[in-house]
Amino acid sequence: MRKLIVLGVVAAALTTAACNTVSGIGRDLSAAGQAVTSGSERAKS
Repeated sequence: MRKLIVLGVVAAALTTAACNTVSGIGRDLSAAGQAVTSGSERAKS
């Protein structure tokens, strides 16, 4: 029973870490997209 609890805690920690990583990647991609959009708007002008 103790092993199952430890396994559950480890799985929860890994899931939380993965969510934070995906969130960070999403923010980075969003910032990159905004930079490309801004650059293309300046090039059009």
